[in-house]
Amino acid sequence: MDDPKEVAALLFELFLGFVAAWILYGLSSYPKPSQFERLAQALVLSFIVRVLVIPEQSILNWIGKYHAIAVWDGDSQLLAATITGVAIGLFGSYFAQNDRLYSLARKLRLTTRNAYPSEWFGAFNRTPRFVVLHLKDTRRILGWPLQWPSDSTIGHFELVKSSWLPTAAAKGQGAEGNEHGTAVSTGINGILVPVGEVVFVEFLES
Repeated sequence: MDDPKEVAALLFELFLGFVAAWILYGLSSYPKPSQFERLAQALVLSFIVRVLVIPEQSILNWIGKYHAIAVWDGDSQLLAATITGVAIGLFGSYFAQNDRLYSLARKLRLTTRNAYPSEWFGAFNRTPRFVVLHLKDTRRILGWPLQWPSDSTIGHFELVKSSWLPTAAAKGQGAEGNEHGTAVSTGINGILVPVGEVVFVEFLES
């Protein structure tokens, strides 16, 4: 492959695959893979883009018989391939945030897995609800998770409508609080809790 044009065309096809993968991982909570895996994914996505451009050309040529838009040339193919690569990344990130595609695959008995990168992420993303965080120092805090870490080992919870729940010792001593025994945080918009301080999480009923 000594022709500079052929080299440029190959690099551009790989670039479209990298763009699709960058959008997918940039907008979703999936951890970025290794460099080798990224290269492999770019090759696969570039191939998918190239395949999808073929029916796109046929459809646009058919539309052109009735309503001329533009001449299908190298520039048109470049534009179609770019739009297709961006669309693949956007659709991929959309389905990575929900379980719709995998739900259909499970109904068809094609897989038993879900779309979430981990059980941790799936538990928080599946149904928004109040949670109780159990901390290492035995304290418990109730709140609505506005944000939560994608990784169970690093990051912070951002809780709103939060309140401290009494510990077992505090209950025996008659802890101060409201009628439910909780110490409501008044005048506070939210609280950040490092995930490293959390022992486990309770999800309340909707």
